[in-house]
Amino acid sequence: MDKTKSPEVVAGVIHNAFFQASVLAIMKKKPPSLVSLCLGVIGRHFEDIIEDLAEIAAIPSTMKMALVAIARRRRLLNDDVIVALADSSWKILDLSGSEVSDFGLSQVVKTCKHLQAVDISRCSKLTSVSVSELLQNCRSLEILRWGGCPRSENTARRCLRFLKPILEHVEGDSWEELDTLEIAHGATSLRWLLWPKVEKEQLEILSEECPRVIVNPKPSPLGYRGIDIPREARLDVSLDDPMVEDIDPKIWAVSGFVPITSPSSDSSSEDLPIAEKFRLAFLERDTRLAPKRAKNARQHQRRAEKEWVTMNSRAKALALASLASKSLNIRN
Repeated sequence: MDKTKSPEVVAGVIHNAFFQASVLAIMKKKPPSLVSLCLGVIGRHFEDIIEDLAEIAAIPSTMKMALVAIARRRRLLNDDVIVALADSSWKILDLSGSEVSDFGLSQVVKTCKHLQAVDISRCSKLTSVSVSELLQNCRSLEILRWGGCPRSENTARRCLRFLKPILEHVEGDSWEELDTLEIAHGATSLRWLLWPKVEKEQLEILSEECPRVIVNPKPSPLGYRGIDIPREARLDVSLDDPMVEDIDPKIWAVSGFVPITSPSSDSSSEDLPIAEKFRLAFLERDTRLAPKRAKNARQHQRRAEKEWVTMNSRAKALALASLASKSLNIRN
């Protein structure tokens, strides 16, 4: 039997080879745009322009997001950078693994009130103070990522109560004296919570008291209970990946950037030092009592004014004259 291939077989092999080559050529990634190349150059020397960011920040919001993503990957993202580049049109904010503190996040959420997805995981300098402001200012927030390191895990546990809709017991002379925070709070728009190291007890609390919030959804062709899982709600992707997809990753590879991974929820976190726990507990208590102290101060001021009017005959006369003048104006 002749083992040599026939001309028809050879022609078929050649045709298939050309077909595969053409498909690969089509699938080849397009060359980066001029904007991406410029952002790559800026990102490579980003540490040299941090002090001047406030003066050169008059650029499109998408470019600002790309610079923030590069700074985060280069371990250069801090309060100065994020405050200088914050833009009111942003819908996503990725601060994971950065040096941003309570001050930086508090300033950003005052500007970026339309955020829909936020990642504050592995941010050891953030506490419940700024997370509370995030949930209060960003009413459209649907996706939240937190936890990932010991301090961030501790902050997540302390902030769990902010996710619950609560009607608090209040006392006052009238309804006008009540603050919005005292009447009710809760992240009413939140739908997806990514907390890889969530413990069983916390998961049960969320399931019972916040059934609207889906914790750590697992990707599936059919979605989650028939609901499509947004890309931002997947554990295996970073929020800001689309911002730098056309930029050469060699820019941040030298800085030791570690891509996001999906850690096991069963892994245990290290305990915080006792002193740090006391400090965080004090900050939390101080933040919780601040509105009540402000209300008591207003009540004390009003009572003092009333007592002064009652005791001082001249002030009483002026008050009666003002009331009489108002009644005459109404009649006329």
